[in-house]
Amino acid sequence: MFSHEEVQSLNALEMAVYNYITKNREKVISMKIRELAAGAHVSTTTVLHMCKKFGCEGYTQFKLQLRQELQRDQKDIADLDIAGIQDFLARLSGPALQGQVGRAVQILRGAGHILLVGVGTSSILARYGARYLCNVGYFATFLDDLFTPVNSCMTTQARFDSVAVIALSVSGETQQVLDICRQLKDRGCTLISLTNHPGCTLARISDLNISYNMAELQVSGGWQLTCQAPVVCLLEMIGRRLYQVGPDQA
Repeated sequence: MFSHEEVQSLNALEMAVYNYITKNREKVISMKIRELAAGAHVSTTTVLHMCKKFGCEGYTQFKLQLRQELQRDQKDIADLDIAGIQDFLARLSGPALQGQVGRAVQILRGAGHILLVGVGTSSILARYGARYLCNVGYFATFLDDLFTPVNSCMTTQARFDSVAVIALSVSGETQQVLDICRQLKDRGCTLISLTNHPGCTLARISDLNISYNMAELQVSGGWQLTCQAPVVCLLEMIGRRLYQVGPDQA
């Protein structure tokens, strides 16, 4: 429902409304505009501005589109989000995402060590990404035990300065991921994150965030079924670009 370009156009207050909606979609479709504004701690004017940036004439039309999106999610819960993948691939060839991939490549080619981190399904993708980067000639490892005491692993700051971290998280709000990424940043690591939305906490603390904006889908228990094909695609594109340019010898 929300394109990458539309989300990127939001200001800080509008992003607060957007974040509230993504976490409370079922509740929002029955809320009045004043209730939504109060829940997001903004004015009703801010809510209306956000609706217009998403192509809606007003709040009523926005709620209608949100209800239709929820109905599609419930009806097609077992189906792969083909339309979402097609939209992502179309955006991937555009200048915005291409520029972000290029920036990631420049950061990673100068790193002495690339560390991928993730938990749950993202830990599996982190393992895959590390192996893929090793295949193209870069020293990459993955960390799936996010309670590893990284602050006591190395004693010299210089060793951390050469580490580039790629953090994978659908929500960008997983506390273990946030904690270890903050520790690594505090020690001098450069942080790149791949998240589903650009307004999450992980994206905000990163030196570079690449978001893929797929329809978020969870089953009972909070287990993620959000399509992760874009993450694999981004990791492989970054790896192939790194192979083409080679490591930075400076």
